[in-house]
Amino acid sequence: MKRRNFLKTISLAATAAVLPRTAQSADTPLRPNIVLINMDDLGWKDLAFMGSKYYETPNLDNLASQGMVFTNAYSNAANCAPSRACVMSGQYGPRHGVYTVASSARGHAKTRKLIPTKNRTDLPDDNVTMAEALKSAGYITATMGKWHLGADPKTQGFDVNVAGTTAGSPRSYFSPYRNKKLSDGPKGEHLPYRLTTEAIKFVEANKARPFFLYLPYFSVHTPIQAKKDITAKYAKKKPSGGQGNPKYAAMIESADTNIGRLMKAIDELKLRDNTIVIFTSDNGGICKISSQAPARAGKGSYYEGGIREPLVVRWPAKIKAGSKCDTPVIGIDFYPTLLAATGAKKPKGKLLDGVNIMPLLTQSGKIGERALFWHFPIYLQSYSGADESRDPLFRTRPGCVVRVGDWKLHEYFEDGGLELYNLKDDLGERNDLSAKMPDKTKELHAIMLQWRKETKAPVPTEKNPKYDPSAGSGAKTQRRKGKEAK
Repeated sequence: MKRRNFLKTISLAATAAVLPRTAQSADTPLRPNIVLINMDDLGWKDLAFMGSKYYETPNLDNLASQGMVFTNAYSNAANCAPSRACVMSGQYGPRHGVYTVASSARGHAKTRKLIPTKNRTDLPDDNVTMAEALKSAGYITATMGKWHLGADPKTQGFDVNVAGTTAGSPRSYFSPYRNKKLSDGPKGEHLPYRLTTEAIKFVEANKARPFFLYLPYFSVHTPIQAKKDITAKYAKKKPSGGQGNPKYAAMIESADTNIGRLMKAIDELKLRDNTIVIFTSDNGGICKISSQAPARAGKGSYYEGGIREPLVVRWPAKIKAGSKCDTPVIGIDFYPTLLAATGAKKPKGKLLDGVNIMPLLTQSGKIGERALFWHFPIYLQSYSGADESRDPLFRTRPGCVVRVGDWKLHEYFEDGGLELYNLKDDLGERNDLSAKMPDKTKELHAIMLQWRKETKAPVPTEKNPKYDPSAGSGAKTQRRKGKEAK
């Protein structure tokens, strides 16, 4: 079992009172503060600085102009819990067993050919998290918002927990919140505002010592509950590029406004230069709500729209303002990168699958070409039958994906199907080159197979006795019975 040295209070005021304010002596280098903002279901193209002509995100646009924007950033999974488990553990899914949300057998039983791999719904306590590694290095740690990896993030290295539970979505975006880890505010208080207020209090209380603030907003996950005045503004605005949902736009703007509040507080406390701010999302947007074109599909799919993410990193002391990086990076890279940035030691015996991307951030070097992997031995049913997926019944059927350079290979376990795409020429993954380029297909498949062997990635092979080949017409039934477990 891991060592645990947790505070017994969740009060921010009490936290500030019981922890030392002078954790760094005058003769030691000043360790950077860390703010990791993880949006929920925010798509790759759902921000103005990423190309949206409909959504307005002035504060995030400003943040992007002050740091480095990554154009090929990825989540480790196409939906919430597995993506977060990978970020916190620094490991690919087969290491911890979190592959999806809730059951791995999603959708109608008659349309599933295989018995999927069983899914974990929590990150095992003996998996040493990023928060625990930073805590061991003297950081005070806090999470404010969606946890979704177990009952209590305070068993995973966080000193402070605000609103974090097993829940994947809020019961309400307006107070009363009905969240046992978040006291209600004034009636009608908006959740992004409240979480940001708590975050600012934490930063103010701990400005004299290094802190790690994990801010996983629930926004913009369903239910889509936006402020009426902002919604009205977007209702008057002309849709653009498949984006035109006023309520969704208002939710994005509310998050943007509150992130601006936090950045202003950091500036006013004179913490800006030595605070690493990471802004990203946990998976792709829901394509029926917000198009991710030219990327194909959205949340739940392992085409680009489901896993490509916005990513901005600001650290004025080290990162050039207005810089851009086209090198592919992924969520598991955050853990080793933050260890390198802070000087924290890797936990003994800890295996990290990601790489330190500080050479990219500081433009001091490269990380070399590597393969990126996604493994999903599970099913995720269709949202609407129009998800731009391989078939109308599922956003994801069991399979695996690898990207090497500009090349991306999909494998599907039910039928052994392979799809090969060149992302440089075909970001929408419409032109399958597997038949035309068998040698390249074989090359990437061999890389994938070797990785699966090394990670002991489970591949489902047991046939589903309930499968009915004629059940394709049951798509409506599937969508009715298999509604997304948020």
